[in-house]
Amino acid sequence: MREFINKIPIVRTLAKVVYFTLIDPFKKFRGSDAYWKERYKAGGHSGPGSYSKFAEYKSEILNAFVHNQNIKTVIEFGCGDGNQLESATYPSYVGYDISPEALSQCRTMFSGDPTKTFKLVDDYTNDTAELTLSLDVVYHLTEDDVFAAYMQRLFDSATRFVVVYSSNTDEQEKYQAPHLKNRAFSKWIDQYQHGWKLMQHIPNKFPYTGDNTKSAFADFYIYERV
Repeated sequence: MREFINKIPIVRTLAKVVYFTLIDPFKKFRGSDAYWKERYKAGGHSGPGSYSKFAEYKSEILNAFVHNQNIKTVIEFGCGDGNQLESATYPSYVGYDISPEALSQCRTMFSGDPTKTFKLVDDYTNDTAELTLSLDVVYHLTEDDVFAAYMQRLFDSATRFVVVYSSNTDEQEKYQAPHLKNRAFSKWIDQYQHGWKLMQHIPNKFPYTGDNTKSAFADFYIYERV
């Protein structure tokens, strides 16, 4: 049955809607904050984009960038369950998230690694890093005020570079899970972050085909402080 669903785009999309509205244990969507807290509390993970070939691909790009730019400090907003971080090589890293359960998992996973620290977003106190990361987060920020606050913090805390890995369009899929909302975030940056310029856009190695287990609709966007 799963193979049949995955082979037919409209069936696959409808199946996602049914799952997230009828089957999912946290089916009553009450906003992005509540969704992710409940998802991790229920034993959920960060999603397919943080695993397998997608995690490897992102790590290849990010590790090379950190090395080539001689970056010493990194902050990530939305570190999730930590799986993406396993193959990262950052000299000093702080991961922020809204979920206590996700952070607990990260602390356990990296308990022997003194270069990594994990904190609740509520405990953020204006610390900065040469590079800040947003990986598979922007299109999960369904509320406009939450999106704006997140983006402002992302750029305010970066001294040299910001990397956003996300879709960059305002177009929505016809049948879309309630915790997803595509955003043309580059428009917000152009309007509110005049001290930054787009340094590089890296199209995804696995361009989107409608199946998020085999492809991704996110690209890399690397911004540099002017």
